[in-house]
Amino acid sequence: MSGTRSTTHTGLVLAVASAFAFGGSGVAAKPLIEAGIDPLHVVWLRVAGAALVMLPLAVHHRSALRLRPGLLLGFGLLAVAGVQAFYFASLSYIPVGVALLVEYLAPALVLLWVRFVQRRPVTRAAAVGVVLAVVGLACVVQVWSGLAFDPLGLLLALGAAGCQVGYFLLSDQGRAGEGRAAVSPVAVIAYGLLVGAVVLTVVARPWQLDWSALGGSAPLGGTDMPRVVLIGWIVLVSTVAAFLTGVLAVRRLSPQVAGVVACLEAVVATVLAWALLDERLAGAQLAGGLMVLAGALIAQRATPSAAAGGTAGEHREEPVEEAPEVPAGEGRDAPAGEDRRLQSVR
Repeated sequence: MSGTRSTTHTGLVLAVASAFAFGGSGVAAKPLIEAGIDPLHVVWLRVAGAALVMLPLAVHHRSALRLRPGLLLGFGLLAVAGVQAFYFASLSYIPVGVALLVEYLAPALVLLWVRFVQRRPVTRAAAVGVVLAVVGLACVVQVWSGLAFDPLGLLLALGAAGCQVGYFLLSDQGRAGEGRAAVSPVAVIAYGLLVGAVVLTVVARPWQLDWSALGGSAPLGGTDMPRVVLIGWIVLVSTVAAFLTGVLAVRRLSPQVAGVVACLEAVVATVLAWALLDERLAGAQLAGGLMVLAGALIAQRATPSAAAGGTAGEHREEPVEEAPEVPAGEGRDAPAGEDRRLQSVR
């Protein structure tokens, strides 16, 4: 029992750390975008830089290519490239808040996948946590600030949510199971970033990047920050560290629980934008943030009892036999307004 609690505690700490790391990406990215760098180019710099950092580790774990090539390819296509490509494409058609809310329906979609596709039980805590987190998220992003829904935009945002689901499920699939070998989280992330960098190179066309814009400094929190430092933060903290802690969290918790905790990313981004970018926080956003926190705390009770070595999805609580109610409504996290897309580079 103590081993299970220790694993649960470690998983929650890792999940929160991942949310904080991902949530800080937008605050670092905004000065770069305001300097004239296209958002897609910022995304490419982020993923390509992280892939370069992880390249030696990819070579070290090259046996993973033989063991689980499909897992590595899927992680790169969905978790790395897919989320960002679909999210940014959706911004051309629907408001930022709506796109964020739809993308962060991923925890609810994970819950439905586990219940109806994998036919594994889910708990009341997980269901209630998802509902609270999604409703709170709607307040954080102030979804009511723009309600002109374009069908294509919603479809693209749902694509981002689906890719986000892939991130959580594929992170869990890296564990050993019946008929499959375990793959190191480092290998999954390293090769996923390499695949994502290749895909985003085609999408972002970095040869059109104005490299001179990377020099000089940019204001952040009242201080002139070298732009290369901001890029370094996005690469090392908001990508490499964020993915590592996120994948490790899923393996110690479960996809559905880690997904709800990941909703903290939007809260972190909003608070950092208020502290460092002088962006105002409304009362509804503060209330929404508290709801997201409450949802994450409730959902952590749904951690599988076999986290220390059993089958994911076996929970301590009595399972809910009926599908949980999911309110109608997933990167990379900010307050209302068009400039919020600068804060969500996940």
